[in-house]
Amino acid sequence: MIFRSVFQKIPAVLFFCTAAAVVCTGQGFRREFNIAAGGTVEIVNRSGRVEVIAGDAEPDVNAAALSATSSRSLSETEIKFENVSGRARIEVVPAAASDRVDLTITVPERVRVKVRTGEGDVRITGNIQSADVMTGTGTIAVDVPTDQVKYQLLWTMSRPRYLSDFELEKVKERSGGKFELKGTYKSTDENPDKVPATGGEAVDDPPASEISDKAKKKKTSKNRIEDRSVSLNFTTDRGIVLLNVPPNEVSSDLRERPLTEAAKAIVRSGDSILMDAIRRASPKYFGDYTRTLPPMRREPVLSARPENPDAAGALKRASVRVTDQFNRAIAGLKPSDFDVTEGGVEREIVRVDSTTAPFNLVLLLDVSGSVDNYVDFIRKAARNFVNTVGRNDRISIVLFNDDVKVLSKFTSDKGKLSESLDTFDAGGATAYYDALAYALADTLRPLKGDRTAIVILTDGDDNRSFLSFDGLLGAIEESGALIYPLYVPSALIAASAVDGGEVDPLRARYMTLTSKAEGEGARLAAISGGVYYPITQISQIQQAYDDIVVQLRTGYAITFRSDPAETAGGRVSPRTKVKVKRDNLFTSVGPI
Repeated sequence: MIFRSVFQKIPAVLFFCTAAAVVCTGQGFRREFNIAAGGTVEIVNRSGRVEVIAGDAEPDVNAAALSATSSRSLSETEIKFENVSGRARIEVVPAAASDRVDLTITVPERVRVKVRTGEGDVRITGNIQSADVMTGTGTIAVDVPTDQVKYQLLWTMSRPRYLSDFELEKVKERSGGKFELKGTYKSTDENPDKVPATGGEAVDDPPASEISDKAKKKKTSKNRIEDRSVSLNFTTDRGIVLLNVPPNEVSSDLRERPLTEAAKAIVRSGDSILMDAIRRASPKYFGDYTRTLPPMRREPVLSARPENPDAAGALKRASVRVTDQFNRAIAGLKPSDFDVTEGGVEREIVRVDSTTAPFNLVLLLDVSGSVDNYVDFIRKAARNFVNTVGRNDRISIVLFNDDVKVLSKFTSDKGKLSESLDTFDAGGATAYYDALAYALADTLRPLKGDRTAIVILTDGDDNRSFLSFDGLLGAIEESGALIYPLYVPSALIAASAVDGGEVDPLRARYMTLTSKAEGEGARLAAISGGVYYPITQISQIQQAYDDIVVQLRTGYAITFRSDPAETAGGRVSPRTKVKVKRDNLFTSVGPI
């Protein structure tokens, strides 16, 4: 068992540390204590998360703190604590074995950390001296300096699952079905021993004559933590190990595998955040592919300038979308409902028109195994969408399962779009996040600045992507594309195919989406400015299509008198603000 260690032989200790401050409030517990750099903090928590944060705790460089939280009230007797001779020991002994207690411990830099846990995650951040972790099934995630990292990772009951932001040695199989990953990584930075300042630049110490007593203390602390080498010794039964990789950016499939066409397109896009996620997920194949690409070159940008920059009172036109707190577009507003300012100076509104410019729409269709044998449903749903949108809207149809396939490039020819829907089959895994990133980075990237939107038909679950959901969010915000997720439970599709139509509402109650998909669908819509549609009856899909068209057509073109200097290359000036004089309404401003 994971707890068969020296910690079992240590008798239960009473609270020991008369100088410590103890606070118990409601469901939380807090204790302050002192531990010096080079000291050891041992934590035993059989069920619950353990987070250790190492940082310079000025003005008292030895200050440390323990915080414990639970779903119920905690008593002091449940957190056993001992601190003597530079060794602090914390053990959670909950009133009931099934109770979960989460711990957060802040310590000075260059402290040794030892953690024993069964089911909870372990997260360690900062310039520690060493981390010795034993766990059962939880994730071990560290974010430490990489000047010199000595590591020994051991999986005792499963094949290794890990991600690292720096290069590791090869995994070796040991006797008894164990797997070991062992080695030393050294950073290639020119000055690895320089301690970066807050702004990211190395700084030299000031002359001694300029150092106050407080600064002297800080300098002493800084010299003491100049060593940034780290030793990591992890043993886990079936856990995941993350080295300098944020847990929320971990993909659903940790096996290194060849890049898909979607992943290659993301790499070619040059989006550094998305590229880093691909690199971490498959470093070997990422490196092999990038070596085949020509050096990236930034495309030249021509800035449009007014013909007479000195003319006062030039007219400008801004594309504006107004929504309520639910991201629903608001129609029927008049010029008197708006305020336009540039640099805090109010501008005269000449006219307000409803937006009529066509949209560039990507229809993203899930044809993975989760909807296998229901190709007719997907085709019918897609055709209904094509027939619902405006005749001048341009549509591109992109399919995805374990990779992506462009079924049709942008066109307003509904006949060609309908014909293309007869040319695919369903099956395979679901790389949903990769497909969405592909639509942003490849399909819509050349149209940046135009009116764009993505309509998604899926059950919302992902089991194959290189990317994580959180890794997508920055790219979504930057793209400016509206996203309209239609999440349909696969069981609902199956039942409707058997019944030949609608499913009884009582039965449909049990054909639901996963809570993870529900939350992600709502976030996609909220971040992009679109609307999320959880489908519980097949007829709601057409209702959603009709509503999407209304949402897309509900916008305003506001013409106002302006200073030409506020226009930069046809983009909205950060000094241009458009507000609505009504409560609980919000605006987003497009190109000017």
